[in-house]
Amino acid sequence: MKALAAGIGVVFLSPILLAGTGMMLASSAEAVQSSSSFSNCLTDIDSDKVAEQVTKILDGASGKDVHIEGLDLPAEQVPNAATIVAAGLSLDVPKKGQIIALATAMQESRLRNLGYGDRDSLGLFQQRPSQGWGSAQQIRDPTYASEQFYKHLLKVDGWQQMTVTQAAQAVQKSGLPDAYAQWENLATALQAAIVKTFPGAGDATDDKDANQDEKQSTSTTGCAPGQDGSGFGRIPEGSVPKGYSIPKDADPRAREAIEWAMHQLGTLYQWGGSCTNAHGPDPMGRCDCSSLMQQAYAHAGITLTRTTYTQVNEGKAVSPAHLTPGDLIFSRGTAARPEHVGMYMGEGLVIEAPRTTKPVRITPIKDWDILAVRRVL
Repeated sequence: MKALAAGIGVVFLSPILLAGTGMMLASSAEAVQSSSSFSNCLTDIDSDKVAEQVTKILDGASGKDVHIEGLDLPAEQVPNAATIVAAGLSLDVPKKGQIIALATAMQESRLRNLGYGDRDSLGLFQQRPSQGWGSAQQIRDPTYASEQFYKHLLKVDGWQQMTVTQAAQAVQKSGLPDAYAQWENLATALQAAIVKTFPGAGDATDDKDANQDEKQSTSTTGCAPGQDGSGFGRIPEGSVPKGYSIPKDADPRAREAIEWAMHQLGTLYQWGGSCTNAHGPDPMGRCDCSSLMQQAYAHAGITLTRTTYTQVNEGKAVSPAHLTPGDLIFSRGTAARPEHVGMYMGEGLVIEAPRTTKPVRITPIKDWDILAVRRVL
């Protein structure tokens, strides 16, 4: 299988590596510049369409008539993605690891074997010779770069329980740690399409991942769920939007936590406040974001730790695409160390204690840049 990975790199990538220097520098600059911005999540990926287009490229199509959302140069990018998947298969890396690798390369290089980057960063994963990733020549070898990424990923304790963003950041230590999530859906579609081109590989990885899927959620991304709360219009601070009611199918404990939190609406935020008497005269009895979550769930018989930094490890990770009332939603900062937390209420709404001078309020989830979601029930 390792020979297969190397072969893919030679067969598909050699023409790219031999391209003119001027063209390579121009495309590299463009890709590096684009990687500094966080684009919208690719939520409407047609997996069947991706598979069809990927097959065309791997069968030798020029790419002129191939269109894959999120890939502007598929003739270059798809073979690089195939090399990453092949390297993962050769190292017996589970499907989730391959998806993490693809999402990482999408963010770091847009799946292009760049000749330069930030400081001495190079290649698909923008690895740095000065940081021990290998020589410049080695890093520019897509198979070598992919294998190095996987070897570092496999050394991360608990990576399979992490979100894609958390696992990628644990390896890359990026200055834009939250940006990997935007590529998860495309990476998932690419992995599924490419692995089918390796006889028997898809069945093996599906069997291997089946048991893991029963134990954990592997799809927490920065993308918002279907309902975004925009239908309620502008929500005055401290009020309940007209027409909202807690969903009937909400867990009774979540319902109790949400109801208690709603009774704190309009009370002013207090950093470090205990949220034990938000309506009282003592400012320290008011709520900050994490104490609102802690006390709301305490009244439902669920014990949570005190800070946002620790609450992000409570319960289990779930996908923002499958939120249920009572889920804790984290934003600001990074996925591993978020700085803000709110509670999903259903109907695309979140209750939060936002910041100093602002009251406990309800906001639409469309206004949230979701880094992580935890289900504590």
